Amino acid sequence: MDSFLVITNSDAGTADQEALDAALSVLAGRVSVEVAATANPGELDGVLHRAGSRPVVVAGGDGSLHAVASVLHRRNELKDKVLGLLPLGTGNDFARAMNIPLDPAEAADLLVTGKARPVDLLVDEVGGIVVNSVHLGASAQASRRGALWKSRLGSIGAGKVNLGKLGYPIGALQAAVKPPQLRLRVEVDGRVVNDFDRPVLMVAVGNGTSVGGGTELTPDADARDGLIDVMISGSVGPLEKLGYVVQLARGKHRQRDDVTYLRGQSVTVSGEPFYASADGEIYGPERSRTWRLEPAAYSMFLP
Repeated sequence: MDSFLVITNSDAGTADQEALDAALSVLAGRVSVEVAATANPGELDGVLHRAGSRPVVVAGGDGSLHAVASVLHRRNELKDKVLGLLPLGTGNDFARAMNIPLDPAEAADLLVTGKARPVDLLVDEVGGIVVNSVHLGASAQASRRGALWKSRLGSIGAGKVNLGKLGYPIGALQAAVKPPQLRLRVEVDGRVVNDFDRPVLMVAVGNGTSVGGGTELTPDADARDGLIDVMISGSVGPLEKLGYVVQLARGKHRQRDDVTYLRGQSVTVSGEPFYASADGEIYGPERSRTWRLEPAAYSMFLP
């Protein structure tokens, strides 16, 4: 019988525990499962140290998957590792992109019926990784404010209804009131595709398609195609911003003249100080950051 190590968040709420229990009941009798709850990076590192050759199943969202992949990458153990995902996050964007069922019980069934398939990863020059997407500008500002609201509202709710899911929409609304304009140089595979004379509203570097629970910044991204998708919005005027937001919601923002969409294997952003949101982890201010594609960096149970 196969053996899985399932990693959960010690701070998960009652609804998450119920969903996890439902998923574990699907696995019962089909695989051997060890469940380990972690509350901080130190505990996570210790749990992964004893994973051995077992597949590691992340019970959480993009941030939880990012944390596990980051530790394994830092220890040079990611290449030979098979990961699984039980979507318990608020957005679950990477699960959506990879066609993993959003119902944890259905996702559990995939762990034993799916196949381990190679998945790409983005790696920056300081050793940071991106599983799903990294974005900066207005969207990162929305994420910064959304994270605050998620924390404030996360304890409000009962059962499966949790107001923490409203964090990103609230943050996006606040960011839309006064979005930043940044003068940035963007280079893709060494070629300048945006320079300082063209202010940007936002830049998205995608391995996955969406952020914030379904907002498709890079809708053509595929974490298995060996390419990074890059979207640059130059919609900085008042009417342009409004038009961009409307078309983004409709999935038609790439058709705008002030939007650049292209692919490559490395992306460098430099210029005015900017904050970035990588898989929901916000860092900055930065003056320069480069992300390169690491193809087939690990394997994942997928349909």
